[in-house]
Amino acid sequence: MKRLVATLIAFVVALPAWADIEIEEVTSPGGITAWLVEDHSIPFTALEIRFRGGTSLDDPEKRGAVNLMSGLIEEGSGDLDARSYARVLESLAASFSYRASDDSLSISAQFLTENRDEVVDLLRMTLHEPRFDPDAIERVRAQVLSGLRSDMTDPNDIAGLSFAEMAYGDHPYGTEGKGTLETVSALTRDDIVGAYENVFAKDRLYVGAVGDITAEELGVLLDTLLADFPETGKPLPERAEVTIEGGISIVDFDTPQSVALFGQKGIDRDDPDFFAAFVLNHILGGGGFESRLMHEVREKRGLTYGIGTYLVPKDLASVYLGSVSSANDRIAEAIEVIRQEWARAASEGVTQKELDDAKTYLTGAYPLRFDGNGQIAGIMVGMQMDDLPIDYIATRNDKVNGVTLEDVNRVASELLDPEGLHFTIVGKPVGLDG
Repeated sequence: MKRLVATLIAFVVALPAWADIEIEEVTSPGGITAWLVEDHSIPFTALEIRFRGGTSLDDPEKRGAVNLMSGLIEEGSGDLDARSYARVLESLAASFSYRASDDSLSISAQFLTENRDEVVDLLRMTLHEPRFDPDAIERVRAQVLSGLRSDMTDPNDIAGLSFAEMAYGDHPYGTEGKGTLETVSALTRDDIVGAYENVFAKDRLYVGAVGDITAEELGVLLDTLLADFPETGKPLPERAEVTIEGGISIVDFDTPQSVALFGQKGIDRDDPDFFAAFVLNHILGGGGFESRLMHEVREKRGLTYGIGTYLVPKDLASVYLGSVSSANDRIAEAIEVIRQEWARAASEGVTQKELDDAKTYLTGAYPLRFDGNGQIAGIMVGMQMDDLPIDYIATRNDKVNGVTLEDVNRVASELLDPEGLHFTIVGKPVGLDG
């Protein structure tokens, strides 16, 4: 593993300039498509595999099955139990990781060229022959349950779940993807196998690779790893109906500081006005210390240490969220200032200087995302899932720079909904009624 870390450090130093990244679309002999950035400067490759659907594929009564399954994938496979599996992975100086989210299940693999064949064999066994041993299930289940109990005492997690229930109703987005104490405790091995069969299918597959591998080699690798998966998995859920209504909801929680999650209906990633909304968000609340909300809520009034907003365009719904925390006796004032700034941006728009400063920051910060081959592989898979063109990396900053003052101010008036802004507050706020 030390060898892998040293190689990773060397790769970061040796990265090509982001503007020089050339993505090639590769189709394997078996018909599997992937995007590749070929770079032979060091003998190292990162592979990102992602399946659309994620925890949203859970049945309501089996919530948490996909998450538990993803935690069990490398707890033994084939003839290797969990300990033997970990020893083999360590001996190959490789790294595998698995992440389940609302919309996807991701597998990240990083390996040295000299061990590629052995790593691919292990990864194939991992993906196609998971053991789901009873002792591993109970061990990982206990970890998940411990995390859920911890979340129940975290004001931020409480606010997030409460807001999601209000915003998405009975859609999977409206419940915790990790499940509940009741649903996770009741999951059986058959449920976990069912979750595996629901997720791993070629009709929802996206792949990115970066590093010391040719298109021909990648094609063989793709078929070795993925060709045997079934063509289709469980159908994806329908789009969620976002049901956010303006107002305040309070979750009573004994703490000296209230946490507020606020939001409204958002904008889809494929909307023609997305980039204007993206720039607008940076100015309003997404730009750290340069944002209006940070200036008005923190710097001018000292009501919080931090506040931020962010666009959340999920696969099946889009919302516009923000978060802030403040002392119980000051949270009401913070909320009033946020409402005022939301309304001011909607009615007055932004200035040319704010727009120019936002463009400078957003275009200048973009190259910093490409700080490793794993990150680049992940970005490429995200591009595919968002149906972005293969040259998006080269053209993205042009899209930011192409946003005009007229665009931003029109979108501000259309998107921002001060009356529809809802605040979910966890704490003991003074002067507020839920």
